[in-house]
Amino acid sequence: MTEFLGHFHPLLVHLPIGFLLIGLLLQFLSSKGKYASLKPAIPIVLLWGTIAALASCITGYLLSISDDYDKDLVSWHMWMGIGVALVSLMLYAKERNPAFAIDKRILSIGLLILVFVTGHLGGSLTHGSDYLSKPLRNIFSDDTTANTTIKPISNVQEAIAYNDIIKPILQTKCYSCHNANKQKGGLRMDDSLKLMHGGKDGKIIEPGNADASEMIKRLLLPVDNEDHMPPKEKPQPTEQQIALLHWWINNNADFTKKVKELDQPDKIKPILLALQKTTEIKKESTDIPEIAVEKAGEKLLDQLREKGVIVLPVAQNNNYLMASFVTDTIVDKEDLQLLLQLKKQLIWLKLDETNVDDAGMQSIAQLTNLIKLDLSHTNITDNGLPQLQSLTNLQYLNLVGTKISAQSLLQLKNLSKLQSLYLYQTNVAKNDLPSLKNAFPKTQIDSGGYVVPLLVTDTSLVKEPKKDY
Repeated sequence: MTEFLGHFHPLLVHLPIGFLLIGLLLQFLSSKGKYASLKPAIPIVLLWGTIAALASCITGYLLSISDDYDKDLVSWHMWMGIGVALVSLMLYAKERNPAFAIDKRILSIGLLILVFVTGHLGGSLTHGSDYLSKPLRNIFSDDTTANTTIKPISNVQEAIAYNDIIKPILQTKCYSCHNANKQKGGLRMDDSLKLMHGGKDGKIIEPGNADASEMIKRLLLPVDNEDHMPPKEKPQPTEQQIALLHWWINNNADFTKKVKELDQPDKIKPILLALQKTTEIKKESTDIPEIAVEKAGEKLLDQLREKGVIVLPVAQNNNYLMASFVTDTIVDKEDLQLLLQLKKQLIWLKLDETNVDDAGMQSIAQLTNLIKLDLSHTNITDNGLPQLQSLTNLQYLNLVGTKISAQSLLQLKNLSKLQSLYLYQTNVAKNDLPSLKNAFPKTQIDSGGYVVPLLVTDTSLVKEPKKDY
């Protein structure tokens, strides 16, 4: 009950600010001859401002004891708020009884200062102590995206894994609720020692065991689950960012080592390499179906996550899902059977770098709502690929590093919605491309293996200097 009432504080706290500032404005205007008629309204406005200030003090106190904030900052905010309530009450009394022995001008100026100081301290609690200076730093800084985006890394192998990769993820996704001023659940994440110590419910990181770490478990919960972190109204980490956190924790959550000193499974290497890219990657057109589907069962999602499968919503406010085996390379029959139970909701599926082969195509072919399918560097061949003819909603298909050829691809020409097809390092020969382009006229076919022509201007002629004899 205490916590419930405390959560009314953000709703009530703006009322005294509005009422009291209007009251002070009316007080100033009424001192001018033509606005003298406003004077009777001043006591009423100040009274409501005083009532709202008292209500804000009470709910603010209840919120402070039911949540985790910096104690010193909360204490200052609380006493300044109490000051606002008392001074506004005194100013109301002075307006009702001019004989009240105190200078009205001093009360008015004092109230104005208290309102601004209390409001600033409240903003520091919820948005950080630098909430006013941060936008100014962004305006006058050379890099206007500082503090809000993760910048590319020039040489990822030389980067410090925590400082350059993990910390920026935590900054953009976690610090707003777990910082020096505010520690939801008693957890502070902007300090490495406190991060490893955990919060009220214990440790959130188990070095060397990402799957057993509470941080990863909460990241993988459905977005609308009350235990999911970060909360659904906050920016969510990407699949790649979750994979990087998983990788770092499995490497004993080390704070000092460089990337090159840590174990790098094949699946994490392209994600690390992508951190070096400075150019914007063109996003594939993957329209989410307009037809609504029911929510997937929690028990089913938990089973997949326990097996190391990352399952996330593709967008907020809908039930369509993506599944990725980015942290697991073994896909067995049980995995495929679980995926089939997500047949309605699953529209993106990443199986790259896994052991999936032709036998698994029979199950995947039943996931007829799939829009994106990544089978790169798997064991699929011409014997299994034709089974994907049933995926008529497919827009993106990645077959890089597989043993398929043009012969099996031509059997998929009924996939009229296919927009992107990736065929680098396959058995598709260069002279097969015209027939494939004819079969897939609306599809962008990327066969890779680009060769940049050498221009005359790219070379320099170096001559031996003349010798003086």
